[in-house]
Amino acid sequence: MGHTVWSYRDSTWSEDRDLVGYDVEAEGGTIGKIDEATGEASSQWLVVDTGFWIFGKKRVIPAGVVVGMDHDARTVIVSMSKDRVKAAPDNDESEWVHEDTKAAQRARHADYYTPFAAQDRD
Repeated sequence: MGHTVWSYRDSTWSEDRDLVGYDVEAEGGTIGKIDEATGEASSQWLVVDTGFWIFGKKRVIPAGVVVGMDHDARTVIVSMSKDRVKAAPDNDESEWVHEDTKAAQRARHADYYTPFAAQDRD
């Protein structure tokens, strides 16, 4: 099931789209804006800048947690509450640069996000 956390539920959501700047909505309201988005197959995630909500922190949110997109409204919807996003692992950008630490970060984030990626999945 871990592989589903790194892939969009609908592969067309990110095709030929620049998601940077989209708002991210969770249960309970907006959690921030997309600062970065990856598009590699089976390795898709969003970096969300939470602004002042979590004191300037960023969150890496795997694509499998995304349950909807509205390109007209420039909004991405995730299957989590704001509290769950707040409790998610912090994003340490330096840990995603090197292959030896990137694998550990992916595993750590997959452990946290997999239950949310599995919700309502066909």
